Amino acid sequence: MNKKELRLHYKNLRQALSLEEIEHKSLAIANRLLSLDIWQNIYFHLFLTMEEQREVHTDFILNILAGKDKEVIVSRSDFETCTMIHYLLTDNTKLVKNQYGIPEPVDGIEVPSNKIDVVFVPLLAFDAKGHRVGYGKGFYDRFLNECKPNVIKIGLSFFEAENEPIEVNATDMPLDYCVTPEKVYSFIV
Repeated sequence: MNKKELRLHYKNLRQALSLEEIEHKSLAIANRLLSLDIWQNIYFHLFLTMEEQREVHTDFILNILAGKDKEVIVSRSDFETCTMIHYLLTDNTKLVKNQYGIPEPVDGIEVPSNKIDVVFVPLLAFDAKGHRVGYGKGFYDRFLNECKPNVIKIGLSFFEAENEPIEVNATDMPLDYCVTPEKVYSFIV
């Protein structure tokens, strides 16, 4: 399948999940994250769940990060440039859903991309080499290219890796890990 077909296939698979399954699988993913050797880091970028797209619920991860006293970074998207501006998530951060249903900070303390240690990456599908299919606008590939070279990139998926390799563009950034409810995939060589 090409990326367009994979997007459609995995969107349909996610739509077929019940709200209870999404909750259960999201909690399992958060618990599996605890086994990764990432918790010495300080700055964690977390995407906020688009519930309409039936994404992994990241509130469980947010609770883990808060419990470990980590600095959480969230983003606001600029759809004209397909880039993101990153903000420190604090008790005072006001979040509003944009026209695509993405919860975003209205304003706050801006954080440069090169300060971030770990990025949790949304995706629709991934393969055994860490290549992923996102929503197709390239927001995360642009963002990850701005990060420091050793930033840890962790995909979150309800489903296991695709057996066939995913087509790769020159600008695609591979993951270091992908965490599913069933296992942790490591792509670090």
